Amino acid sequence: MNFIKKYFKILIGAGVLVLALFVFTMSLRSKDLSTGTLKSWLSANNDERISTVQTLVGGDKNIDILVACVDKMASLPDAGEMTIADAARLCNLGMQLKENL
Repeated sequence: MNFIKKYFKILIGAGVLVLALFVFTMSLRSKDLSTGTLKSWLSANNDERISTVQTLVGGDKNIDILVACVDKMASLPDAGEMTIADAARLCNLGMQLKENL
């Protein structure tokens, strides 16, 4: 009986350590969307997306179109590792080129 109690305590202790490690790693995740990848873009809500694009672009002009552009880029296959900042800059550059033509 002591044998079972001993290993049961070890099992509970290991479970608590794994749970603590999981909580610790989840708390270290970046909350800033602008430094994340397009994988994190898909899980963000619309308000976070708009504020991130406004921060990255530096204005309020055509924000809805830029958010839709980054949404489209995030839905492409193999685009999950691209940073949100690069995608927003690319969309903004495309908008500027379209305006100047």
